[in-house]
Amino acid sequence: MPDGTIEPKKGRKYNQVLEGARQVFLSDGFEGASVDDISKAAGVSKATLYSYFPDKRFLFMQVAKNQCKRQAENAIETIDMDAPVADVLQAIALGMIEFITSQFGKRIFRICVGESDRFPELGREFYESGPMLVRSRLVAFFHKAQANGEVQIDDFELAADQFHELCKADLFPRMVFNMADEFSDGEKRRVVDGAVKMFMARYGV
Repeated sequence: MPDGTIEPKKGRKYNQVLEGARQVFLSDGFEGASVDDISKAAGVSKATLYSYFPDKRFLFMQVAKNQCKRQAENAIETIDMDAPVADVLQAIALGMIEFITSQFGKRIFRICVGESDRFPELGREFYESGPMLVRSRLVAFFHKAQANGEVQIDDFELAADQFHELCKADLFPRMVFNMADEFSDGEKRRVVDGAVKMFMARYGV
């Protein structure tokens, strides 16, 4: 079985297959998705699909990896990093919460947990392409903010991890334990505001 170190073969229909697979995984989940449905949604033959991805789990891993990376990059690249620290953190927090509570984000998390014993590389790929990417961007931002005299941080990686966890307060546990499936803008804003205020109370200058 392929592991997280193997890269899929790229070709003319690679992105087409990924998009078709994303649609099917989102609507049917991992177990419910069939190779027949994926190839039909992608508009390719099963032979073409298998030429890129040798099995369904490896295909899902690449879909999750690409989607997480794209969401993380979009969330960061659309933010004005020269704005005041609290404003930047507000935007980053909202982006993280929107992805965590999205249908695709929830499916990825649940599948990663459900498949963790049989497919541990899926969790690693998800973490490196999503949370780790945001973490590295946060660390870079904190260094810049500290150079400008806006924050005082000793352990930048820990501060980034703490902020990430603050952004999961209340909503994430309720989602994981199936106490709620959707959250209002007011509920999200409450967590965002609380996370930023807590972080700035600890690290703000």
